[in-house]
Amino acid sequence: MSYRRFDTELIVRPDDIDMNNHVHNSKYLDYVLFARYDQMGRCYGMSMDDFLSQGWVWVVKACFIEFKRSLNIEPIVVRTWLDSVEKSDVKVGFQIFKKKGMKLSAEGYFLNTMIDSKSGRAVPIPDRVIQQYAQFME
Repeated sequence: MSYRRFDTELIVRPDDIDMNNHVHNSKYLDYVLFARYDQMGRCYGMSMDDFLSQGWVWVVKACFIEFKRSLNIEPIVVRTWLDSVEKSDVKVGFQIFKKKGMKLSAEGYFLNTMIDSKSGRAVPIPDRVIQQYAQFME
């Protein structure tokens, strides 16, 4: 079983470009984080505000990015999906494409941990959140 994949379109901004005349590697993290924020509410039906109202936040525990081809000032598509859900962690896979021709620019994953915003400690992902995500299994 795998989870459904969702897309978010963005446009690379001029200030994302580095001295090598392409998108700086740190911006790829921003693109994925923005896409996840967008998709949590629009696609999964649980916005970041929903998590915050319950006293939970997601933090990035680890990430891996493999760069395939550079990005410039152009429209892009960020595709993400849930790879796995275990205890307090969610592994989110992603791909970033140049919109024109859907050429793969980067791919990888984020390991996000659910944190209790008051204690600052990891907490198990509640069953109701797991059930909400389970709707998107294919």
